[in-house]
Amino acid sequence: MATVTKSYAFISDIHSNLEALEAVLDDIGGTEVYCLGDIVGYGASPNEVIALLREKGATCIIGNHDFAVLSGRVNEFNSRAVQAVTWTIRTLTEESRLFLEGLPQSRTTTLQGQKVYVTHGSPDDNLWEYVFPATHSDLLGFYLERLRVQVIALGHTHVPFIWVDRPGTVFNPGSVGQPRAGDRRASYALLKVGANGVAVEHRNVEYDVETAARKIVEVGLPDSLARRLFTGG
Repeated sequence: MATVTKSYAFISDIHSNLEALEAVLDDIGGTEVYCLGDIVGYGASPNEVIALLREKGATCIIGNHDFAVLSGRVNEFNSRAVQAVTWTIRTLTEESRLFLEGLPQSRTTTLQGQKVYVTHGSPDDNLWEYVFPATHSDLLGFYLERLRVQVIALGHTHVPFIWVDRPGTVFNPGSVGQPRAGDRRASYALLKVGANGVAVEHRNVEYDVETAARKIVEVGLPDSLARRLFTGG
């Protein structure tokens, strides 16, 4: 019997942007969701974002900003990110903190017969390494073969990409809450799995940028974090 093609939604780098997450989840509908980390940081709605992910039943991993909020480790961050981490630490509820503490740094799952590895940074450094095809083209196939998977999904860079070669597929869905690819719309990806293998479709969704930016300013976070939402850069 032929395998029916099924779609799975991959989101990443929400960064406490509730308005962007709401728009993306509305676009996703009933599709199963995987979140690649950096749930909090930069934005003004960390508890609301966590609550919405839990309500959706999203399968999540931890990102470096989530880790920083739990550990207080900020030596890799610029001053704006440090301010956001400090504010988020003060703002998180105990329930939200427990949720982040329970997240792993990576997961491997099987979707319609395809083994999929998910992490935030890279398979070598789950939290901190930035992976771009231009810098890692010689490593992406190696990662797939070493992990014995057909698909790897990564976040962290806020820039979407798809890399396909004989060993399999590596992709980044881009950022929901703080895009950096020159498009201010929220970004996510659909992984489509069926009898003919896998395909990745990137999607961009309009959201209420004005409200998300205003909330950042209102809680006392740096204005530059709000302005950045309007440029997608």
